[in-house]
Amino acid sequence: MTRAPADVEFALYRAGFRAVAGVDEAGRGALAGPVVAAAVILPEPWDWVPECPVIDSKLLTPGERERAFGVITACARAWGVGQAEVNEIEELGIGRASLLAMVRAVEGLKVAPDCVLVDGPWSLGIGLPEVSLVQGEQRSVSVAAASIIAKVTRDRLMACLDRKYPGYDFARHKGYPTAEHLRRLAELGPSPAHRRRFRPVAEVLTRDVPDG
Repeated sequence: MTRAPADVEFALYRAGFRAVAGVDEAGRGALAGPVVAAAVILPEPWDWVPECPVIDSKLLTPGERERAFGVITACARAWGVGQAEVNEIEELGIGRASLLAMVRAVEGLKVAPDCVLVDGPWSLGIGLPEVSLVQGEQRSVSVAAASIIAKVTRDRLMACLDRKYPGYDFARHKGYPTAEHLRRLAELGPSPAHRRRFRPVAEVLTRDVPDG
């Protein structure tokens, strides 16, 4: 399988919509770095996809994601990226911060969408028709494309943070709570890129506070 299905898109275009955007995010479960979202409007029909997988980004290797990123950004009618920074995640909580990143991604589209396909059971509340799709990356080629753009963009950001805050190996684990990340977090303490309200990070901070 090289492409997620386009059944949802076809139904919406038959119903009269003309610019359907798929939206997804990456980094919701990480302990460090921003949450990044992408919005993608693909051209109709979807036979533009060459021998390049446009499916759930989690099913692809890093090399496959990078190649798909290039194809999608070259062929899409429009694509946009938005993010919520660590301080916004701390202030709003990860749920609301993820929605904020998605809204910013939609706002970054150079073609105004008339319908939005949102991965998960969420609503962006931006005054447009919306379709919430649980496991949307597997049910919509537009959402799958957005998942790839969001993932590749965030991975590149985490590589930058790795150079800015060496020692945590952000380029390898991308801020997710792997055993190696937790070990380095315990040894070094949190960096400015860490989400301090997330439990493993908060536990290190609590441990480091002296008694009395």
